[in-house]
Amino acid sequence: MTETVVRIPTLETERLRLRAPVPEDFEAFAAFRASPRSRYAGGPFSRAEAFEQMAAIVGHWHLRGYGRWIVADKADDRALGLVGLFYPEGWLEPEIAWAVFDEAEGRGIAFEAARASRAHAYQTLGWRTLVSLIDPHNTRSAALAERMGATREGVYHHETLGPLDVWRHLPPEAVAAEVA
Repeated sequence: MTETVVRIPTLETERLRLRAPVPEDFEAFAAFRASPRSRYAGGPFSRAEAFEQMAAIVGHWHLRGYGRWIVADKADDRALGLVGLFYPEGWLEPEIAWAVFDEAEGRGIAFEAARASRAHAYQTLGWRTLVSLIDPHNTRSAALAERMGATREGVYHHETLGPLDVWRHLPPEAVAAEVA
């Protein structure tokens, strides 16, 4: 018998742990996906749809070798959101995607996790560019993209989500200079 192992690295920041999803994360994930806050990703969704989406998060790691992490509080491992690298079939190109759950909104959680995700893409995976695809009405996500130094460069028309603004992130050299 052979075995397939999906490897999902854990990243840590000052306050956060970006880690693989675990069954205990499902209630917070399903609550977010059922809420009106998921509208920019095609929601709200049922619990069954949320379960399939959570399973797809793990599957994305297996199929692409990278993906999105559950963002957890380092102090108590409570799930606060979902951030990471996302590239489903039919997507424009790999992106940094983020969503934080209600209790994490407005605390800089998405910013901290997205920067760690971008660093992983550039330093570990060797990527040279990244985008974020953001619904034009999602002003909070657009503000986060700007805070990260991304610039809006056009519109991508997705077959089910409609028009999405393309935000191009800083290249690796600019990110390295930003930290230096």
